[in-house]
Amino acid sequence: MEEIDEIVQEFLVESHENLDQLDRDLVALEREPGSRDLLGSIFRTIHTIKGTSGFLAFGSLESVTHVGENLLARLRDGKMSMTPQTTDVLLAMVDKVRELLAVIEDCGTEGDIDVTAVVERITAVLDGTAAQAAPTPIAELLPDPEPEDEPQAAVEPEPEPEHEHEPTPVAAPAKATEPAEEVSTRRNVADSSIRVDVELLDALMRLVGELVLTRNQIVRQAGDQDDLDLTRSAQRLNLIATELQEGVMKTRMQPIDHLWSKLPRVVRDLGAACGKTVSLAMVGRETELDRSLLESVKDPLTHLVRNAVDHGLETPEGRVAAGKPAEGVLTLRAYHEGGQVVVEVCDDGAGIDADRIAEKALASGLRTTAQLAQMSPADILQLIFLPGFSTAQAVTNVSGRGVGMDVVKTNIEAIGGTIEVESVVGRGTTCRLRIPLTLAIVPALTVECAGDRYAIPQVSLLELVALDADRAATAVEDVNGASVYRLRGALLPLVRLTDVLGVESDRSDGHVLIAVLQAEGKRFGLVIDRVLSTEEIVVKPLTSRLKSLGTYSGATILGDGRVALILDVQALARRALTAEALERGAVGTAAEEQKATSEHLRMLVAGIGGGRRVAIPLSSVTRLENIAASTVEVVGSREVVQYRGAILPLLRLDRHLGAISERAGDDLVVVVYSAGSRSVAIVVDEIIDIVDEETDVHSDIDDHGLVGSTLIRDRIVEVLDVRAAILAADPKFYSDPDVEIDLRGELQEAV
Repeated sequence: MEEIDEIVQEFLVESHENLDQLDRDLVALEREPGSRDLLGSIFRTIHTIKGTSGFLAFGSLESVTHVGENLLARLRDGKMSMTPQTTDVLLAMVDKVRELLAVIEDCGTEGDIDVTAVVERITAVLDGTAAQAAPTPIAELLPDPEPEDEPQAAVEPEPEPEHEHEPTPVAAPAKATEPAEEVSTRRNVADSSIRVDVELLDALMRLVGELVLTRNQIVRQAGDQDDLDLTRSAQRLNLIATELQEGVMKTRMQPIDHLWSKLPRVVRDLGAACGKTVSLAMVGRETELDRSLLESVKDPLTHLVRNAVDHGLETPEGRVAAGKPAEGVLTLRAYHEGGQVVVEVCDDGAGIDADRIAEKALASGLRTTAQLAQMSPADILQLIFLPGFSTAQAVTNVSGRGVGMDVVKTNIEAIGGTIEVESVVGRGTTCRLRIPLTLAIVPALTVECAGDRYAIPQVSLLELVALDADRAATAVEDVNGASVYRLRGALLPLVRLTDVLGVESDRSDGHVLIAVLQAEGKRFGLVIDRVLSTEEIVVKPLTSRLKSLGTYSGATILGDGRVALILDVQALARRALTAEALERGAVGTAAEEQKATSEHLRMLVAGIGGGRRVAIPLSSVTRLENIAASTVEVVGSREVVQYRGAILPLLRLDRHLGAISERAGDDLVVVVYSAGSRSVAIVVDEIIDIVDEETDVHSDIDDHGLVGSTLIRDRIVEVLDVRAAILAADPKFYSDPDVEIDLRGELQEAV
């Protein structure tokens, strides 16, 4: 059977519920023939089914409900009165409707169900030509008796020789019970779903949030205990809580089509008001989003659509003159990407002229000539989100009503989202919203600053960079009063969290730890004291006083029971990254990027103890993780660890290369290396940096586990023989047919 269309399925669910109510109302109406409330309820139900069946082109269903609606209209208006015969034909109509719905559910069409007899019975009652039906014998209303209940005297004994050769007469009872079993085990579309109050779902979500907090605490406490049974129980609790969390989250998810369904009318009316013909295309209707976020996105999305029709698309005459079809095309597109929902509003209109935007910004005093000269076209397009900025030539009933793009941006950022604009003059504009899947439970990186803990949503985190005291002294530069770090050839503006919070760092060793964040379409580095861990956090709302600070988006309780404030990355960017600082950071970027395009090899630099540093090619590094040492288990003679539902072999790099680890603590720093369907976990002391260095200067000294050495940041770093290291952890790694890359050969060619 082909899958039933989603609209038809919703119609079936609603109709089954209505029919059940209809049965009850008709029986009640027979006892209270003059009840206008019951008649009104029955009429509305049949009218709804009739209208929807006509829309879905179910002709037989429409004809039955249409004639039934006529009869109910007569009863409602007092032109006819209820009689047992009227009730009989209406119940017959309900039975026929139920039969048609069952066939539609099975095959998607009405099949060959004949409705003529029911239609004629109802018509005869309407015309007053129906014969008075004889009362139905009570025996016909009762179920057929079971074979074993029949009087024994009615059964004539069979001849003995025939009885010996006949099978035992149990077939009849079996046949009688077969349909009942089939009906009882089969669910129709109405029985496969239920309607749940939204408040109940919200309550479940709050309880799951508390469960996640408790789960985090128990898992952390179990990791601190030397109790294998407790560890296993904690891992089991972690698995169950995660599955429960995902299940409850799914109940809150709704397709974005619920939001889009109102936009065709909006586009049609706007097009008519503006004298434009617009075609609306919607791609990704099934993309799901948390229902609470759907409401938050509704107004910004509607404004973007209105803006695209009013300002983006040209008039039919203008489009024809530009060689385009007279009808403009507006496309809505939604999809999941990187743990977010991306919603795009695209038009094929005239596009946004960056030069015109720059002129308007200059005339309005929003930017100076020097500032505009240093901005890229993409940066200039972002100016349309400034408060008070508008290029509208005149106030119309669509534009100029005090709601600008700055309000759209503010509303999107309030839910942790971002907005981007891309435009090509003469071809069109795309506004892209990036929205978190949910605001209730989010993965975050917990960090420390001046002894206090903070959480950074991972959706804004790009990478971490650690600089030792020697490198920090030279790598962190001052450009016109702004601190920057040269990250792979580009200057990264730095913001010190201590300066934002007005506190003193408790780190005195000269090391600098940078969290590279994405905000406002820009990258910047947030300087923190320490990185603690990654975990899923439950977002708790803040009071209005804390919210007004503009630094925090919420609070959470960590696994150790301590409270951590969640940093508002968008607000930090607005407060700490002035346009001037960004522009200073952009000076010389083009030249640096050109230099960065030369032959480089991206490497992960890690410390393994004894002052030794090892470079690992990033070509197959999939994750950097901190795992509890207590989760390491031994299988045979090898150490393994459970990781994302798989068992990974573990390699301690210090032992492999003959170094002495200096790391103390209960956590292991792990580099997960993957190729094909296999992975290994490589343990190091610390992650020092990710570099993109030229490798012309290198040594051919080939010691155990190495392929040579190279000069990185004026310091000699050993280059790991990745193939040998992986084989030491998993001898069968390269026997997998999916693993086709010879890493050693790749590395030797690069260096």
